Amino acid sequence: MSNSKSSPDKNANNAPKKANQRGAARLAAVQALYQMDIGRTSLEHTLTQFMSFYMGQEIEGDEYLPADKSYFKLVVEGVSKHQLKIDPMIDASLLEGWPVTRIDSTLRAILRGATFELLHKRDIPAKVIITEYVDIARAFFESDEPKVVNGVLNNIAHQTRQDEFTSK
Repeated sequence: MSNSKSSPDKNANNAPKKANQRGAARLAAVQALYQMDIGRTSLEHTLTQFMSFYMGQEIEGDEYLPADKSYFKLVVEGVSKHQLKIDPMIDASLLEGWPVTRIDSTLRAILRGATFELLHKRDIPAKVIITEYVDIARAFFESDEPKVVNGVLNNIAHQTRQDEFTSK
């Protein structure tokens, strides 16, 4: 995830655009949720570690983009707080016999972050949230996982945000 100075994602004063900072926050949130899931690290430890050491830093040759730290924290804390509501929604949208606990940990983190946003960030259109998280899935997977993310999130969005999908 390198970020060069000639990148079109930067504005004239070389500060990343707010949308790019939010995208970087989503990616970092997925990574943090994965770490919490796999490493069984606490919410507080994970937030501190990511906000202090990863965001906007270069680590082992990888440059981590500057991220909207408050948005990162909102997503990670939100998933942690609402996971008992989020996971059953994901389960209901996955193929029978593939509960959220059985799918790949990275895929699980992507779906949890996106589902939280679909439920709690009504100021962001569902299609934007879905596109952002499908893009994150493409960064991690080359097979069918991005299609799974798209299908599951589309299903959840149609259930939770019907008003955005009905023609006027």
